[in-house]
Amino acid sequence: MFILDPEHVLRCISNRAVHPCPIITSVTGGSAGRTTCRVTPPTCGQEVHNVGCRGLVFIRWNLPVIHLICVCSCHKTQDSLLSSASGYNKYRGILNWCVVMLVLSNARLFLENLLKHGILVDPIQVVSLFLNDPYRWPAACLVIVANVFVLVALYTERQLSKVSLERLGFLVHAINMGVLITFPAAVVLLLPSVTPVGGASALSIYTILFLKLYSYKDVNLWCRELSSIKVKKLSRGGDCKVSYPGNLTIRDMYYFVFAPTLCYELNFPRSPSVRVGFLLRRLCEMLFFTQVLVALAQQWMVPIIRSSMKPLEVPNHLLWLMFFYWFFHSSMNFTAELLRFGDRQFYNDWWNSETVTYFWQNWNIPVHKWCLRHFYKPLLRRGFSKKVSQSAVFFLSAFFHEYLVSVPLRMFRLWAFMGMMAQIPLAWFVGRFLRGNYGNAAVWISIIIGQPFAVLMYVHDYYVLHHRQEVDGL
Repeated sequence: MFILDPEHVLRCISNRAVHPCPIITSVTGGSAGRTTCRVTPPTCGQEVHNVGCRGLVFIRWNLPVIHLICVCSCHKTQDSLLSSASGYNKYRGILNWCVVMLVLSNARLFLENLLKHGILVDPIQVVSLFLNDPYRWPAACLVIVANVFVLVALYTERQLSKVSLERLGFLVHAINMGVLITFPAAVVLLLPSVTPVGGASALSIYTILFLKLYSYKDVNLWCRELSSIKVKKLSRGGDCKVSYPGNLTIRDMYYFVFAPTLCYELNFPRSPSVRVGFLLRRLCEMLFFTQVLVALAQQWMVPIIRSSMKPLEVPNHLLWLMFFYWFFHSSMNFTAELLRFGDRQFYNDWWNSETVTYFWQNWNIPVHKWCLRHFYKPLLRRGFSKKVSQSAVFFLSAFFHEYLVSVPLRMFRLWAFMGMMAQIPLAWFVGRFLRGNYGNAAVWISIIIGQPFAVLMYVHDYYVLHHRQEVDGL
């Protein structure tokens, strides 16, 4: 047995008389980090190939076959796993650890809250948030009255399909949608029996209806413009053909009113059938998260607001995330499945946003599509620049945020409006100076302490104004 350098081994083998020109014919694995290389005599004219083993080589002469036992190296040039140069990106275990730590830390807070305040969850009390008088339902009546504006828009479009009076039609639509946005606000402000939660719910429905009817008006106008060139026929699933003005029916209008979209089309993509299992899962999620949201608000947020009157970014943010899942995933998928509405992209991967602009483009896809189709692109076609058009979109969003918060609370502080308008310089700063993980962290910080914080400031002021005696007593 000899211990030699690999290159010296080849020279030694080549000098043997029995095997003048050996080559490697097979390599087998051995124990303890060894590799056995089998060397046999070649035919005449073949060359000696490199053994390919690093480290010390043990030669065992056993004619007519020579065995090379190589002790291979256990080291190689490589980066540490957590180094950026390693290219490693599988951090699922760390994510699970963060979730476990989050659950444990909040469980401790929950136990402290339970020991201090007791069980405050009362589902029946939630009814009082919508109704002051069980025999008077002003918010529900407002929702029912909204059908008047729907029928006015449908009747106007039917008349415009018969007689070309675009200016008069535009005036009627403008009055109809102007009253649509001001009438419920006036009722909420002037009628004391409308509760803040009931008023916010009614105004949200009216805002959605306003955006839908605006899209309905635009699309039918485009169809009239195209009808002068060619007849536009579109299919709505299967063999059913729809062409303008055949879409101007009550059935078509109310399908669009209840569909989970803000952009009208003559031809909506339709799923082949209703999946009962999928529908029941979404329904269970809706019921479950409704109870969780109510329980967290009653047990966690209300006692701390009463005692300390301090901003609650973390519980407010947690409720916001749960509301996002409840509304954009469970509720909208439930409605889409019930109506066989095919387009289910209600949100995108906003949690990976590296810029503020990407977040606002992907967390609420129906609103983004409406703004892009009916507001942003028309401004560009009129000659406005991209920056001016983007600022106008943020301004419109800021108006509706303030509308949905200030009117139900009957307080005008402009915090929601300023919070949305502050997104413009924030989007410029993050997009210019922060990239990658830093940009994503900046987006998350803006989500946690931005708009939800402004909403919580309204809640604080509302509680102080309406429950001052109770707060002073504490």
